[in-house]
Amino acid sequence: MIIPTIEQLKQLMAHVRHVVFPDYFPAADIPQALELPDAFLDQLPEVSRLLQTDVDAMLHNDPAVTDRGEVILCYPLTQVMLHYRTAHALYLLGVPRVPRMLTELAHSRTGIDIHPAATIGEYFCIDHGTGVVIGATAIIGNHVTLYQGVTLGARNYIYSAEGRPLDLPRHPILEDRVTVYSNTSILGRVTIGHDTIVGGNVWLTHSVPPHSRVLQQNAISRNE
Repeated sequence: MIIPTIEQLKQLMAHVRHVVFPDYFPAADIPQALELPDAFLDQLPEVSRLLQTDVDAMLHNDPAVTDRGEVILCYPLTQVMLHYRTAHALYLLGVPRVPRMLTELAHSRTGIDIHPAATIGEYFCIDHGTGVVIGATAIIGNHVTLYQGVTLGARNYIYSAEGRPLDLPRHPILEDRVTVYSNTSILGRVTIGHDTIVGGNVWLTHSVPPHSRVLQQNAISRNE
């Protein structure tokens, strides 16, 4: 595959933005020189549906929001998720390079780093957002909220005989309706049970059951 230019990627995202939010962004065509599978266009309705739920999640979580237009035009959540959800669709179709290039474009603009291979459910909300990192094998359920500085990362790696790290599941699983507050790191293939709240400035390397509250002091989890 020919390596796409930044301008081609920007034009692709301009097309997706118009498809998803036609009332806010003018029409733009996908650049003909950009090699994409025909099946990509079939994925755009689902990409659009998921992005609409992300906007709804931001409206639900932030009392400072005045309307949907403010979320769409002003919030980094919309820009990063537009790039991520497009990149993830292309990743699942086996397109090389382009998915990672798209998420890195969003990373450079928003400070939010989401690997295109990560799995993220609907109604996903990142509030503020700067410094959020979501690793490649992370799995995030529905109605999950992350605040600035949250890392869903790996704790360690398994290496091949040649000394290369193996691409194995190594990032957290967040079940439905989990909230993680600012500057918290959740590391390793651990599961954060549904309806859990993880406080700020926590270093968490073990699983917690549903309906837990994890606090900064010693990262002690308590069932309600």
